[in-house]
Amino acid sequence: MKRLLAVSALVLLSAAAQWAQTPQWAPKAATDWYARQTWLVGANYIPAYAANELEMWQPETFDIDRIDMELGWAEGLGMNTVRVFLHNLLWQEDPGGLNSFHRRIDKFLAVCKRHRIRPIFVLLDSCWDPFPKSGRQLPPRPGIHNSRWLQSPGAAALTDPAQEAHILEYVEDVILAFNTDERILAWDLWNEPDNTNTGNSYAPVEPPNKVAIVTALLPKIFRYARAGLPTQPLTSGVWHGDWSDPSKLTPIEKTQLELSDVISFHNYGPPEDFEKRVQWLQQYHRPILCTEYMARPMGSTFQGILPIAKKYNVGAYNWGLVAGKTQTYLPWDSWQEPYVNRAPSEWFHDIFTTNGKPYSQEEVDFIRQIIGRPPEKAKEKAKGKGKGH
Repeated sequence: MKRLLAVSALVLLSAAAQWAQTPQWAPKAATDWYARQTWLVGANYIPAYAANELEMWQPETFDIDRIDMELGWAEGLGMNTVRVFLHNLLWQEDPGGLNSFHRRIDKFLAVCKRHRIRPIFVLLDSCWDPFPKSGRQLPPRPGIHNSRWLQSPGAAALTDPAQEAHILEYVEDVILAFNTDERILAWDLWNEPDNTNTGNSYAPVEPPNKVAIVTALLPKIFRYARAGLPTQPLTSGVWHGDWSDPSKLTPIEKTQLELSDVISFHNYGPPEDFEKRVQWLQQYHRPILCTEYMARPMGSTFQGILPIAKKYNVGAYNWGLVAGKTQTYLPWDSWQEPYVNRAPSEWFHDIFTTNGKPYSQEEVDFIRQIIGRPPEKAKEKAKGKGKGH
């Protein structure tokens, strides 16, 4: 019976997705939309109090006042956008009612608008822990970068055909709820969908057929996202490999680049690699957003990357605003050798400490300068927002 209900749900969802869809934007429509935006500069954002997406958004831990303060620091830099991760379990376990997931998103958007920041929401993610559980989250593992970040959906849902309908419904429903909301910049449907977590302790427990499952599922994700009738553009970012020629793309990369309204990518390499990849992606004649960059020890810095992004009018989202429970100021190699009782030679990601003090005053001055934020206004903003906590 359970299998029959799941199949019936998929049939109904499939029919709904066929009845009405927002078509993919033509390259000119995407370019015209992008021309109306100011240069997009922001950060991947999760508040300092949260080690993962669930801890950010669950009603027991959701702290809109802390978020308000931290986004004030972003506004003080001149940032006008952030990239923020959602999670399917948040919707699945709290879809309605007085304290619904949608209501918390609305509160977040109200704070964003107050700070003149428009978010990209990420709906699904293949990175880090494949076994998400709602409720109280475990504390960060000492000395390890992003030790409690969660995949969405997890391995159990991804490998269970009966759960596919829930995943697709989540994507369609969240977009449908906010499909005309001008406070939202865009929807990032799946973060690094073919990531199998090589190099951390989760790699051995990943489903062996994960990439094959995601390859089949990702086109459906795009279709159901469009069934939510979004007025905002859709994207999913390529993050590794050779994109210089369409013949070199993997099936997942082909889906990402051919079905997105705006092109997005990740790059933690030095400036010359960043510029090369931007040039590769220009062949699609669509706006380009770098939705992840900035890893200081790897040569990906604000001073190195932002001038190139500005030259090519590429949107730029560094990883991390405030160093908190994600511990992403620690490097990736902390998974092999945790930074316990020792500090890294320099921060990997993030801009501010938990009390709003910059990791590097030189960096924040540069960010304000290249964005065009008047220094006196930036200082005034920091003075008003950097107290407490």
